[in-house]
Amino acid sequence: MLEFTKSGLYLKFAAHYKRKKSVMNFEFTEEHLMIQQAARDFAETELLPGVIERDNEQRFPMEQVRKMGELGFMGLMVDPKYGGAGMDAVSYVLAMEEISKIDASASVVMSVNNSLVCWGLEEYGSEEQKQKFLVPLAQGKIHGGFCLSEPEAGSDATSQRTTAIDKGDHYLLNGTKNWITNGNTADTFLVIAQTDVEKGHRGINALIVTKDMPGFVVGKKEDKLGIRGSDTHSLMFQDVKVPKENRIGADGFGFKFAMKVLSGGRIGIASQALGIASGAYERSVSYSKERKAFGTEIMNHQAIAFKLADMATEIEMARLLCLKAAWLKDNDLDYARASSMAKLVASETAMKTTVEAVQVHGGYGFVKEYHVERLMRDAKITQIYEGTSEIQRVVISRDILKD
Repeated sequence: MLEFTKSGLYLKFAAHYKRKKSVMNFEFTEEHLMIQQAARDFAETELLPGVIERDNEQRFPMEQVRKMGELGFMGLMVDPKYGGAGMDAVSYVLAMEEISKIDASASVVMSVNNSLVCWGLEEYGSEEQKQKFLVPLAQGKIHGGFCLSEPEAGSDATSQRTTAIDKGDHYLLNGTKNWITNGNTADTFLVIAQTDVEKGHRGINALIVTKDMPGFVVGKKEDKLGIRGSDTHSLMFQDVKVPKENRIGADGFGFKFAMKVLSGGRIGIASQALGIASGAYERSVSYSKERKAFGTEIMNHQAIAFKLADMATEIEMARLLCLKAAWLKDNDLDYARASSMAKLVASETAMKTTVEAVQVHGGYGFVKEYHVERLMRDAKITQIYEGTSEIQRVVISRDILKD
């Protein structure tokens, strides 16, 4: 029973009281462990060979992405009736981490297809749209892209200059989208465009656009700092006729659709950042056990040991935030704040961890053979795309202050 004392409130239990087990569960299911191991095996056997060469040549991992589709990784959370694997968001986090440890260029393709395209279609698309577009995307027969950012509309997603003018039975799409992942290799794109300027963000629509539509133009490929194996392009739409049946949701639903989709997408990018950090950390631990300085392995020097301790602690913090956001999503609870927290912390952790990993490796960390310099370059984008770290702080602060 409860009793009050001079020192405050405390619990006094009867002698026969038996402590109850906590309802919190930090154990993975057998299915979770199976997905994690499958992703780890795939990354080690299929992605690791040639990953440095693909980065150097900015070569898209087409064969590896095709195999990811065959294994179910491209539609991991999609209902099996639409060609997906039917897994939960926790499984998605585990798989994304393992893939990202080895090749973030491959994992971003997986993230966009799962979090932004497939989830958006399954959650908000019509049955006809699901059958026509979602099924091949979830099966990995094709992969998709998400078009929101523009030359003057990055963090400020309400300032859409791309227009979709209502022409009765179709929309006439015009404009430019920038920094589109899978820009040249995807077949199906979800495009956010302004239909009614006077309505502001309530006049924005989300349209399904396919690459074969006349007027669809793929622009130049970006020469990027990191994730150089992924293809990032500008896309231009010049009087593209998009059928009305390709609009997702009701008229004016586009901005809300984009925000909902990005909340889930942040779990994917947070998991990617987590994987990049984990990969750099694991390589640092292994290197510290092999490299000797001053007569002993460098892991025995406190300067290195403390770096590894900080890495491990911060990565675990990021991992728990990612899993919490995924758990909330799986249980149909509000996960917007949690996904922003996960994305903020995981991306900051990835950047810090990879910089320290290069330091642990010394001169070897500065050369491509040891992978950590690539992981450091890959980490930077996780602080930028699908909402910069600054935007995550805006989302979080608004949420905690709204009541």
